[in-house]
Amino acid sequence: MMKTRWVNIHNKFIKKFAYITLIAFTFFSCTQKEEMKEASSLNIWFNQPTNKWNEGLPIGNGNLGAMIYGTPKKEIICLNEETIWTGGKDYNRDKKDAGKHIAAIQKLLFDEKYMEAEAMVQDKILADRLPTGSDTYQMLGNLFIETPNLDSISNYKRALDINKSVVTTNFKSDDVQYTRTYFSSFPDKAMVYKFTADQKGKINISSWVKRNKQTKITVSENSIAFSEHVGNGHGVKFHALVHFETKGGTSTVKDGKLVITDADEVQIKVVASTNYRGLDFEQENYNAINKILKISYNELLDRHIADYQSLFNRLSFKLSDSKGDDFPTDVRLQKVKKGATDNYLTQLQYQFGRYLLISSSRPGTLPANLQGIWANGFTPPWNSDYHININIQMNYWMAEMANLAECHEPFLEYIDGLREMGRITAKKTYNSRGFVAHHTSNIWHATAANGKARYGMWPMGAGWSAQHLFTHYEYTEDKEYLKNKAYPIMREAALFFVDFMVPDPKTGLLVTGPSVSPENNFLTKDGEKATLNMGPAMDREIIFELFRNCIAAAEILNIDKDFSAILKQKIKQMPPLEIGKDGRLLEWVGELKEAQPGHRHISHLYALHPSNQISKSKTPELFEAAKKTIEGRLAKGGGHTGWSRAWIINFYARLLEGNKAYENIIALQRKSTLPNLLDVHPPFQIDGNFGVVSGITEMLMQSHNGEVHVLPALPDAWASGSIKGIVAKKGFEIDMTWELGKLKTLVVTSKLGNTLKLRYNDDVKEIETKKGEVLTFDY
Repeated sequence: MMKTRWVNIHNKFIKKFAYITLIAFTFFSCTQKEEMKEASSLNIWFNQPTNKWNEGLPIGNGNLGAMIYGTPKKEIICLNEETIWTGGKDYNRDKKDAGKHIAAIQKLLFDEKYMEAEAMVQDKILADRLPTGSDTYQMLGNLFIETPNLDSISNYKRALDINKSVVTTNFKSDDVQYTRTYFSSFPDKAMVYKFTADQKGKINISSWVKRNKQTKITVSENSIAFSEHVGNGHGVKFHALVHFETKGGTSTVKDGKLVITDADEVQIKVVASTNYRGLDFEQENYNAINKILKISYNELLDRHIADYQSLFNRLSFKLSDSKGDDFPTDVRLQKVKKGATDNYLTQLQYQFGRYLLISSSRPGTLPANLQGIWANGFTPPWNSDYHININIQMNYWMAEMANLAECHEPFLEYIDGLREMGRITAKKTYNSRGFVAHHTSNIWHATAANGKARYGMWPMGAGWSAQHLFTHYEYTEDKEYLKNKAYPIMREAALFFVDFMVPDPKTGLLVTGPSVSPENNFLTKDGEKATLNMGPAMDREIIFELFRNCIAAAEILNIDKDFSAILKQKIKQMPPLEIGKDGRLLEWVGELKEAQPGHRHISHLYALHPSNQISKSKTPELFEAAKKTIEGRLAKGGGHTGWSRAWIINFYARLLEGNKAYENIIALQRKSTLPNLLDVHPPFQIDGNFGVVSGITEMLMQSHNGEVHVLPALPDAWASGSIKGIVAKKGFEIDMTWELGKLKTLVVTSKLGNTLKLRYNDDVKEIETKKGEVLTFDY
């Protein structure tokens, strides 16, 4: 062991800082996995069933999902398949001749004729927003499983075991103990349910599927098959198969229902597929069913758990010694809503977020939408689409740092898929090269500007999304990925802005527009509510980061020097961020009065998070301005939606304000969390579940400033705890424990062999590492 003594000037004491370099990386990894298996129980559980969809328990494998109600007498399972969408790829959504009017609109905005500009944008640029229910995600259907003669129920419990990704319902009736088990398997591309009793011949059920009048349903003695061309013929075609396998008893078809009588056990297997990816989807289902029918239930379960835990068990998090069995989750949450605090609930909420991402975003699937993959009915909120002015990005902030890099892949692939339509929109609407995307998209990769100006006239979607491409490289340093996938997409997104930016006639600096600060408004001199502007702060921040990342990528790859030179010149011509007279960061060009001072979007703080343009050490004045900006928003009622509150947690983590980040975690639990811990906007929207994970992770570790900063924003309420398996940029995996508010142990695994710049409080240590090396620090 080598010991190093550090002198801490600020606190006038000498701290011992020791580390051990372990050579046996394989041994360490095994030990680490064993430790993670000992993690505390992580169950979301209840003592009663529900008849409400948003109180059910979700399962998913990225492709197939279900919401389990857990009702003994009449079980409802809301089924989902990720590609059940109406609509299709529409190459004519961009308004004809829109590009001819851009220059005139820009002049109106420079002349501060905001309302005239907005009228012209609405008339000449924005396509009509499609009616609710058009181009929308839909449920696959409802599977009903009715059990007669269950009149007296006792010892009821339903639970989602997050450690295993299995839902169970247990209850007793007439001295018979019933158990129902549900999971969705990624390796076997199927959902599997099992109904058992502790006495033979006690399983009596009838089952049927409901969707709508257009659905073709066929019931046989061992299966229910159903299919439809959704959207009345304008959408995907799907086929689904629910297969029943019984031990003992009899199976018949009666009144359109499959009736199973006096069975010892029933296994139900669900597969579904569509023509979205061009497959012979019906044959795919029969192939999948025939394959899994040859595999025992226990093997299917074991394969599912092993696959799931290969991702989930990479990270353990402990804030409480509670086993979580003292109160049901809804009771625990209700206590918090009435004023209590509960570190176990936060621990559970964190891992539930990771569970949801694993369950809704796996390689080869679509990215998680506004509801993940869990939607009820045919007109889910906002069509369950992809909102790319923060919501889909927030879904993936945590992917790399929470050790789920593979789950990031669907979004990275999706960004690539935006290019085809985005090139058309860039050319038709803006007379520009490159590609562009606006506020709303879907599985058809729509990119056109549509709807109302305050959300639709926002050409920054591709630019923001491209941040994720470079972020993935920063964690993996995969140069082949950077060269062949990420950089070409980033470059094309940047090319659009090279063409789109124009000089402000007052300053000569390059700005963007027409554009908005997403969904927000300001007041004109005449007191009218306006939204369009030239050069909103967020535009400048996104473009600056995109250009900076393109330059960095080109330097890493030693290519494209001419294009980098263009971007460097453009950066020099962009306006700086400005601070207003009240000390807050300006959201628009000039001192414009906010129409909604407590607005849910805090877009101009993109530079603080998820970007790293504002920090305490590099930009102290902007850092303080960002702090005042958040304080101002909260003072006026900001953070009132779940995802907005989650973003604020991330902001306060970056501001190194652990106690304030914690206060907003509690506010999220009290105001924006359903009994099953799903996030509410309201209604249910999954980004808050994901955003709280990235926020908590950044309270405990940050790596966005070229250094690994441990415990940067530890709140007083988390005096002792541990987290193992979080990931920093440059390929460092972090395990640490802390006691009484101070770091106790730290283990850093260097996956790539980079130089480690390690910060704890005011102490910074730079250490050369080798690939596979494990560094242990004792404090």
